Amino acid sequence: MTADVQTPAPEQVIGILGGSGPQGRGLGVRFAAAGLPVVIGSRKADRAEEAAADIARVAGSSRVTGASNEECAQRSDIVLVVVPFEGHADLLTSLGEALAGKVVVDCVNPLGFDKQGPYPLKVAEGSAAEQARELLPDSTVTAAFHHLSAVLLGDLEVASIDSDVLVLGDDRSATDAVQALAETIPGVRGVYGGRLRNAAQIEALTANLIAVNRRYKCHAGVRITDLPV
Repeated sequence: MTADVQTPAPEQVIGILGGSGPQGRGLGVRFAAAGLPVVIGSRKADRAEEAAADIARVAGSSRVTGASNEECAQRSDIVLVVVPFEGHADLLTSLGEALAGKVVVDCVNPLGFDKQGPYPLKVAEGSAAEQARELLPDSTVTAAFHHLSAVLLGDLEVASIDSDVLVLGDDRSATDAVQALAETIPGVRGVYGGRLRNAAQIEALTANLIAVNRRYKCHAGVRITDLPV
């Protein structure tokens, strides 16, 4: 983790593809509460606008708007992908041009569920993030925000979230920017977690955290020990 990462500039627009779902809404609430301009994307613009209005109300912000996924990608500087894995490839394939030149943050966990609980799915490219990199050759793809609880994110009465966000990627300026974005959430640290080729185990760990949360009725996250302050 770098000690001199700066908070994202207020004019930097944060887009959230899939922002009408629980995780996307939670992240939108926290970024909007931090004063950042946020664009919520969804397949249907009216659904995105409804989600954006709710996020703006909860966060007390006038800087949240809703749009179709394509318009969200076009209007944003840093774009988070927060969609179910089954729609991941099709969505990114359709948005290649709109996402060109952007920093893309893949937050997707390829998981399956059966009677024994959650388990990681095999991805041909190695991970959802690596699949995104293959589908978006003109974007700078990173991976982050896999392990934060949607419940804690969306509840501003939780003043501080005791968790780290592991950020992976091959471009230092992009991972620094995403670390800084993570640190706009009170209590959260953005921690560099390696190159994008290491994303598979980060995505898969979410299955373990879901199992922990179900057993102990909690919202567990991840903390890395012995980091320099």
